[in-house]
Formats: sequence, C-alpha cells, structure tokens
Amino acid sequence: MAAISLSKLEETAPALVGPYRTAGVSLTKHGLDGLRAAVYLVVDHSGSMKPYYKDGSVQALADRVLGLSAHLDDDGRVPVVFFSTDIDAVTDIALADHHGRIDRIAAGLGHMGKTSYHLAMDAVIDHYLDSGSTAPALVVFQTDGGPINKLAAERYLCKAARLPLFWQFIGFGDRSSKQFDFLRKLDELAVPGKRAVDNAGFFHAGSDPRRVSDAELYDRIVGEFPQWLAAARAQGIVRT
Repeated sequence: MAAISLSKLEETAPALVGPYRTAGVSLTKHGLDGLRAAVYLVVDHSGSMKPYYKDGSVQALADRVLGLSAHLDDDGRVPVVFFSTDIDAVTDIALADHHGRIDRIAAGLGHMGKTSYHLAMDAVIDHYLDSGSTAPALVVFQTDGGPINKLAAERYLCKAARLPLFWQFIGFGDRSSKQFDFLRKLDELAVPGKRAVDNAGFFHAGSDPRRVSDAELYDRIVGEFPQWLAAARAQGIVRT
C-alpha cells in the first residue's frame, strides 16, 4: 500500500496522478510495493545547467520524484539540495506546492558555479542523520557533468556505504560526453575492496530528459534499489 493514497494525491497534487500511478507499477515490478523509505533529490545548479532550468527539465524531474516519494513516504515532501561550487540551498518540495517550485527556489540562488559532488553528498548525509530516521533512503542525484574533486566524491560515496543511503545518479546531457566517465566508475567501485555494499547506480537521461518516459525513469531510479536493500540488510546497515 502506498504511503499517500491516490485520493489524497488527487486532492493535493492532481497534476501528479499520472506519474504516481506509473511509479506504483514500477515499484511493484521491482518488489518494492509497500516499502517505506525517505526520498531525497539533489540537483546540479552549475552554470552549464541553465538550459535545463529554462526548459523545465529540472522541474519535471522534481515532479516525478515527488510522484515516486508519495508511495514511499507519507509526509508529502522531498528534501532538495541545490549544489554548485558550494551548497546553494537545502530546502524541500511539497505535493501541495510543487508547480513551479524549482524555478522559485532557483530564482533566489544567484551565481551558478561548478560541481562539488562531495559537498552535496555531505549535505544529504547531515540532513539524514539530523532527521533521526532509521529507514532506508533513496537519493536521486542529478548532474550534467563530472565533479571538480573526484577523489573527495569517491571518498564520500565509500564512507556513505555504511549508512542506509542509496545514491541514484542521473546524467543530463550529451550521451557521448566524457563528463560522465567518473559516474560510470563510481557505479562500478569494488565491493568490498572500496565500499561495504554497492550503494550507487547511474543512468543517462540524454540531452532532453523530459523525453524519458515516466515508466523508464522510474524503472531506472529504483532498478538497483532492491539489490542494495538486500545487501544493506545482510550487513546490518538497514534494520527496517
């Protein structure tokens, strides 16, 4: 059973009914129906991301993540980290106020810098620990390029493997770009040589992410989550 019912969603966010229904199908397909988990969204606010804010790609991703989170978490909100060279904002998006929310947040952020993955990861880790939650968490981490500090990003991912956090990276941009080689490397880091469990996945959404169907997006976001959940439970990282 979903954390937030269809009737409640129809009342608070009718525009998300379609994504919500599709997310439910994907969760059932992957054996995750009825699971309770926190959901986070991390969005790249670097200079090269301007076109994706302008064309609505970031807002569309946020809306679809909200549709997914309604199945997993009953508070109707998703914490969101905007990052570039530094952390530009730690805020949230809510079902009741989702329309245009990304644009409203971004409008007040100012300069769009570079890409410090590790600072964004640190912000998510801090938020999760401060929340006192023991539930597993799915972190949807969007970017259009590699990090300015690869060593720090890898180190944070490996340290975070001992926490109940799964990082699903999503790339926006040219599929042939070398910018995403690092994320492919992160996806394949050795277990247990580098990290306790495989706590990350990566997929490329292309230069027009809005064209990725809801069904494909959700399948890619949650596709590796069950394997991580099983491994994390076996290691005592997840206890629920």
